[in-house]
Amino acid sequence: MKPICRICGGTFPAARKALKYTTCLKCGDGVAVQERRSWCVIQEYGKGGYQLVTPEAATRTLRETNQKSVRS
Repeated sequence: MKPICRICGGTFPAARKALKYTTCLKCGDGVAVQERRSWCVIQEYGKGGYQLVTPEAATRTLRETNQKSVRS
């Protein structure tokens, strides 16, 4: 018996279920695309390392990392 996708109700291969996926490939791809849209990677300062910024902290973090002063 093939596993059933939790989103669309279709079936998907048992090998995918063995890898702990609960969705078919098409639905899983859609979920992944939505999740990646919320990612933002910035460099904290000139020669600093890269940092992953989540939507909750994005506004504050991005304003604090701006290296240029505001023009008058």
